Amino acid sequence: MSELEQALVGDSAFAPPAHILESLSDELAHRLPPGAPHSIYEELWHIAFWQQVTLDWIGGLETPFPASPRDGFPTVLDAERESWSELRERFSAGSRQAGDAANDESHLDLSIRCPSRPGSPARIMTVREQLESLAAHNAYHLGRIVLLRQLLAAWPPPSGGYSW
Repeated sequence: MSELEQALVGDSAFAPPAHILESLSDELAHRLPPGAPHSIYEELWHIAFWQQVTLDWIGGLETPFPASPRDGFPTVLDAERESWSELRERFSAGSRQAGDAANDESHLDLSIRCPSRPGSPARIMTVREQLESLAAHNAYHLGRIVLLRQLLAAWPPPSGGYSW
């Protein structure tokens, strides 16, 4: 497994995403600790949203960049339509797909168009660069999920996780 795949799905610089997300009830995933801007559910939905955008872009589909930051987070209707377990599975399936792309050496250096914020020109990146960006984005938001779990007294998970 390459380090890039490890960063997307495995045990790289932090606990594996599967561990970070395990043993969370639907109620806990939707609970908003005092002062937190987003719940665990909202953070994971956001990760899954951008993960799909990345998969679209590396697959040649120019999914538009959201018009506003809020568009990258779920609405109340989105949360009603997709259960916590369904969201976890959607994220996991996308992570596996991103990990597979990270191991496809023949495509990592291909250039792709990545739409930018409205009013900015599209960026040209390699598949590798876009996957590295996704890994960094996921790590940031998974770290927020760990903090939310800590605030909710739900850390570490049964499979373990760093507590430093």
